[in-house]
Amino acid sequence: MEINTTSIHKGPVDIGGESFWLHRTKWGDGIGEDKLRRLVKALRRVLPVDYTDRLDQLEHLADGWLVVEDVKPASDAKLFYDFTVADHNNYLAGCGHGKLAVIHNTGFSFSRLRPKGDVVKSTKGIASGPVSFMRVFDVGTDVMKQGGRRRGANMGILRYNHPDIVEFVTAKRKEGVLDNFNISVAVSDDFMEAVAKGESFDLINPRNNEVEGELSARYLFDLIISSAWSTGDPGLFFIDRANRANPTPQIGTFESTNPCGEVPLLPYEPCNLGSINLSKMVKDNDIDWDKLKHVVHVSTHFLDNVIDAGKYPLPQIDYMAKSNRKIGLGVMGFADMLLELGIPYNSDEAIMTGEKVMNFIYNEAINASVKLAEERGPFRNFKGSKWDKADYKMIRNATITTIAPTGTISIIANTSSGIEPIFAVAYARNVMEGTTLLETNPVFEKVARERGFYSQELMMEISRRGSIQGMEQIPEDVRRVFVTAFDIAPEWHVHMQSAFQKYVDNAVSKTVNLPENATLEDVRKVYLLAYGMGCKGITVYRYGSKSGQVLYISKPEERKIVETPVTASSEYSGGSCAAGY
Repeated sequence: MEINTTSIHKGPVDIGGESFWLHRTKWGDGIGEDKLRRLVKALRRVLPVDYTDRLDQLEHLADGWLVVEDVKPASDAKLFYDFTVADHNNYLAGCGHGKLAVIHNTGFSFSRLRPKGDVVKSTKGIASGPVSFMRVFDVGTDVMKQGGRRRGANMGILRYNHPDIVEFVTAKRKEGVLDNFNISVAVSDDFMEAVAKGESFDLINPRNNEVEGELSARYLFDLIISSAWSTGDPGLFFIDRANRANPTPQIGTFESTNPCGEVPLLPYEPCNLGSINLSKMVKDNDIDWDKLKHVVHVSTHFLDNVIDAGKYPLPQIDYMAKSNRKIGLGVMGFADMLLELGIPYNSDEAIMTGEKVMNFIYNEAINASVKLAEERGPFRNFKGSKWDKADYKMIRNATITTIAPTGTISIIANTSSGIEPIFAVAYARNVMEGTTLLETNPVFEKVARERGFYSQELMMEISRRGSIQGMEQIPEDVRRVFVTAFDIAPEWHVHMQSAFQKYVDNAVSKTVNLPENATLEDVRKVYLLAYGMGCKGITVYRYGSKSGQVLYISKPEERKIVETPVTASSEYSGGSCAAGY
């Protein structure tokens, strides 16, 4: 690889056996001298001694190697050290535009990495295993934050039968470790059957596919449950079920997902997501189906345009994005829609409403994608895809629907996130060190004012409690409808996720929020129910199991409370369709 800049020094530089042309200039807005030194220092703490020479040479780049103006192949060059996993999932790469970039918000399968202690024949060294490489990625993500402000997010996945699976499952039990990762165990149908039967399974070395031992399925399942109870990680990724729904099996198989699990992806595929604000789809106490249909068609068209308008950091990503043209149209504000309709989240009526709404969105989005295909042509890999086998003449997008968590855009739209129930009727949101925003659900506030029981003192009291259950000063019918994540039995969360999954061809990002006093058995029931009800993955979070959680029910007098500004209202939602812009 030849890196051309204003030339002060020329010549090939060998970095760990890899050949580069590096030219000296001055630092600009690329990786930065300080960041490079910090990255190398952090890597020294987690990488084996075998890497010392390479890191010494990498650190030498900080002595004057600055803005890169151009990158092109050199005649004798090899790849830069890019942390590639079995030819997939590039993490550190030269991206052009004068910058050495770390790709954030990525999903990694570490299942192909050899286990810890495996002998590396080429160096006579010892492999450090998947978890050590996750620490490398975690440190790199932490050092090079997005735009210097937002941290990156990664999903780390390991198959249940990897020899290092126990280390992986327990890796996040110590707080502060792998903070930039969500982790999930990829479990097969065979594993879940072994759990049910109390059987053991073989641990397989991915280097040679040889058996390196065996493990009790129930022991591992119990370990997953206890770790999830303690820290919220790991979740489960039902990998066989995800691959049965793979729209392009002729192209490859799924090994991992994006960071929140809502999009199983092939290597180099990006996710392109948009969410319809369902709280804006209510008119005269009913769902406005005509408006929803219009928004679905506009949103599908918009997301398809994004694929061509996007600028991708690697040519492989550009190619995969335009070959499969996957989009993920989903929803936010579902809980607020139910509140507007007077439907409790934990009810059969809510489940049926969710299923009906998503069925409508899916069918209309398919119609919109078919129409686009008639105008613009189908996605390149249509032949042999599930759509081809289902006798569709053509369709524009390999996948169409997704349920994303919508954390940021739901805040902008002042509505509930994804298909989650409301976290609390009033709660504190941690936005800075020592500063908290006091937020009240806008539908509840509207009802409270209309029915004459609103007061600032009541809102403060609710924020201390989170739930309004048992508060006699609030009418019983209001208490019945305004249930929170902690008022709802865990199985209702799973039933809702399953209802939406029926009409989602990617996956559903949903967290089963559990109260602080939830038991290990509660977690076990959730995981087994999710598998039994057709979900593609499942995650739980027990309140208070992390000290740095974003949403919490607090005692306002103990913190600096700032009320939500009046401008952060539904008038600022940008209409009914939010697509991450």
